[in-house]
Amino acid sequence: MPLLFASLGQELVVKNVGGAPAIKQHLFEMGFNVGSSVAVIQKIDSGLIVKVKESRIAIDRNMASKIMVSVRS
Repeated sequence: MPLLFASLGQELVVKNVGGAPAIKQHLFEMGFNVGSSVAVIQKIDSGLIVKVKESRIAIDRNMASKIMVSVRS
């Protein structure tokens, strides 16, 4: 599912990152790599605040829709 639709506080794992090469590179540099753990901390009007590694990152809805995640089991 896209990160945009994830529930708050749920432990997730990045499965795929889509989009144009520049957007993919930007997301990779922020820590959204396949296999990385992420969690949605807060949903805001413009997008999401996400915990990636030990950082909190704000991303817009467009970018969040390009990050595919699954629930960590």
